[in-house]
Amino acid sequence: MSPPRLLASFLGSVLIVLLSARAADAGPVATELVYPGLVASNILYIDTGGAFLESKSGAFRAAVINPGRKQQDRFYLAVLHAPSATLVWSANRGAPTTSSGHVNLTSQGLTVSDPNGTVLWSTPPQQLASSPVTALRLEDSGNLQLLGDRNATLWQSFDAPTDALLPGQELRAGAYLAAARAADDLAEGEYRLSATAADVVLAWQGSTYWRLSNDLRSYKDRNVAVASVSVNASGLFALAADGALVYRVDLPEASAAFPVLKLGYDGRLRVTGYPMVNSSAPVGGDFVAPDNDCDLPLQCPPLGLCSPAGNGSTCTCPPLFAASPTVPGACVPGDGSALASPGSCRSNDSTAPVTYLALKSQASYFATKFDPPTMAGVNYTACRGLCTGICSCLAYFYDTSSRSCYLVRDKQLGSLYLSSSASALGFIKTVHSPQNATRNSSSSSANRTVPIVLPSVAAFLLVAVIACYACWWRMKKNGKKKKAKGGTGAKQMYTGGRKKTPSWDTGNDADADDDENDDDVVVPGMPTRFTYAEIAATTGNFGTKIGSGGFGSVYKGELPGGEGLIAVKKLEAVGVQAKREFLTEITVIASIRHVNLVRLRGFCAEGSRRLLVYEYMNRGSLDRSLFGRTGPVLEWGERMEVALGAARGLAYLHTGCDQKIVHCDVKPENILLADGGQVKIADFGLAKLMSPEQSALFTTMRGTRGYLAPEWLSNAAISDRADVYSFGMVMLELIHGRKNRGEQTGDNNVVAAAVGSGEELSEWPSGWSSAAAPASTTPSGGSGDEYFPMVALELHEQGRHLDMVDARLQGRADEVDVARAVRIALCCLHQDPAQRPSMAAVVRMLEGAVSPPEPRVEALGFLRLYGRGNAVPSTSLVAMAGTSGSASAGTPSSTAGGSQLTDSLQDVSAPR
Repeated sequence: MSPPRLLASFLGSVLIVLLSARAADAGPVATELVYPGLVASNILYIDTGGAFLESKSGAFRAAVINPGRKQQDRFYLAVLHAPSATLVWSANRGAPTTSSGHVNLTSQGLTVSDPNGTVLWSTPPQQLASSPVTALRLEDSGNLQLLGDRNATLWQSFDAPTDALLPGQELRAGAYLAAARAADDLAEGEYRLSATAADVVLAWQGSTYWRLSNDLRSYKDRNVAVASVSVNASGLFALAADGALVYRVDLPEASAAFPVLKLGYDGRLRVTGYPMVNSSAPVGGDFVAPDNDCDLPLQCPPLGLCSPAGNGSTCTCPPLFAASPTVPGACVPGDGSALASPGSCRSNDSTAPVTYLALKSQASYFATKFDPPTMAGVNYTACRGLCTGICSCLAYFYDTSSRSCYLVRDKQLGSLYLSSSASALGFIKTVHSPQNATRNSSSSSANRTVPIVLPSVAAFLLVAVIACYACWWRMKKNGKKKKAKGGTGAKQMYTGGRKKTPSWDTGNDADADDDENDDDVVVPGMPTRFTYAEIAATTGNFGTKIGSGGFGSVYKGELPGGEGLIAVKKLEAVGVQAKREFLTEITVIASIRHVNLVRLRGFCAEGSRRLLVYEYMNRGSLDRSLFGRTGPVLEWGERMEVALGAARGLAYLHTGCDQKIVHCDVKPENILLADGGQVKIADFGLAKLMSPEQSALFTTMRGTRGYLAPEWLSNAAISDRADVYSFGMVMLELIHGRKNRGEQTGDNNVVAAAVGSGEELSEWPSGWSSAAAPASTTPSGGSGDEYFPMVALELHEQGRHLDMVDARLQGRADEVDVARAVRIALCCLHQDPAQRPSMAAVVRMLEGAVSPPEPRVEALGFLRLYGRGNAVPSTSLVAMAGTSGSASAGTPSSTAGGSQLTDSLQDVSAPR
């Protein structure tokens, strides 16, 4: 063998011996604990993929890894969920090392260094001052801890989350998760999940593109500050400082064992569930936010137009834009100009003219959905001028319905999305260089003459026509005002000191123009404004009527462009309001987002017409499913899910909104159902927005007989506990499967309608749809004409809870569950509002978090008083109840001890 070969063989043998020695020093993967003196690197633990420590169960590993396995200078100290190889925490994400970089554990802490010994990352020394480090522990929860004397925790990875949350870990208010830049680059990217005092938000470059409060899968339990965000087997939670629930998202039951929340480098938030902590395959049914591809800021490259396509999306360039020759998928101006950049107006080429390219009317930008406007209540010209005067402004969006101006400045432009309901018009700032302008001017001046002259002439003619029409219209209006002043005063708002409440929509198109001249009134934050013609088109000229009620009729419609079905409520019997007052009220309603509340998608306030556009619920109202003779019977579990959904919606109205909202008309007709078990409350906010000061003054009777609380006819203040009473009545009907009282005949109808306030039955709202006729079957709990709340109370006292259940269920209800539901319902019916539980408490009872208390029988005696009084002939009822009214009107006052109570109860709790 030649000398060179002998030398090479010798050196190779030495290298093998050295590597073997270092590998022997590294040892096997430690379990749970390692101690000071540890030196780890990817090369030293190459046989274990860089892993040097695992938790006791083996579910988690601490390792020095290269996630993408492409860049040899991107190695990180990380914690992984071993079965799925999901990275859940990283130390040196902003300063990666190489494969030979070292992780060192000493009594002073944990460090990551490069091969030269330069420290790239270390645990905070101030947290380790109290005690020397005695061990590094990896728990089965995935928490990496530095331990001191007596195993005290000196530092832990759970206090410094990176892009993931595990059960037992918290993201505190003010902190954030930052997505990685890419799969192989763990440095902080531009997507962040932040916990604020008001919400949980996803943002890109500081602009919000998702809010937990706006996600239809979430609900809010109370209106208090958010202190932390966590995830566990039940769902995703935002909690207050005292641990009380603020927001919640329920996860599928299948993913209940071990969920992992992770913010991906694509900007999506995912909660992936695993059957067990040691499971490698997820169970499916992940929670993903946002759930629509086109809601992501960069689903398409900059200025690409995102359109839904099946289960995904497609990207195209909007009109006037073309594909970029340099950036794949990106869009650039099609006229040869360049997109403005923040430094363009400060460059030597600052004399270059600034122009704007208009986006198509249905192209929207994500930031206008969540970010507050830069300016509100301004016109289009002011918005354009504002963007022109700010060199860092790259585009502006002007919302014509709210007159709000949104500027995109100091950041990269994202992608656009297609929406047929978009009300904001977009304009992209472009710059023409002088060289391009000079080169193009000689060759295109003739071609530019016609496009400039013709629009100018057309604009002049249009302005002239509008001016002539405005003069004619004002002369006509002034003539009507003079005629009204000289008339009998029939059109005055007040008559004899009492406010008139004529119908807003008389069906006469001419009358629609007689409203106040304030069609340009706007309120910041208004929902989409539709024209009357647009709504007529979407509803087929109001051809499909799906319900009617006290506030008006409801029609089915469909938005163009695949935006989905809608329900249009045509308000017909609501009091006259100033348009600004109406817009303010519907703006508040539209801002309320909850999974159990019907969403207001838009409105029309054109002339005297008032229409509200809601999301469509394909199964209709609860009364149809519960009382109808066609279709399958609602099973017991379904009924309790309906009760829970309705309770959550009401609880949000009472405690989750900035201003408490009392529904005032809770009944089956206002509880809507849809496929997938969706349950939503309708018609909220149409009664009145209440503050504590207004509550004592709010005594006008409104609602539906049979569901109204007794305090409606007393001098007591109306509060959210009136809704609790109505909900209790609905709960009894869910149990019973029938109206709480069968059909009445003869004089009883007259008596029931006449006693109390004296209002006629026809004046009372009846909800979104007419109630189906009660089922003819009579439950074993009583005969068809008995007042069921009284029967329920008596059966509860006897412990005969199953006798109350809908006979159509044929024993498919558990007695323990029925007893729980009955107790909840009866507690809601206590005569004293202060003794009724809050809706938030009802939610916890229905969820099984707390046991319902035993109803106070003495607080329910009025149910017997009314139930027995209602069963006697009408003449005896009048004799027993007396008559109520004003003494000044010549009506005798009651003399019987219980007559006042009986009168009130007849009116508020009488059968429909």
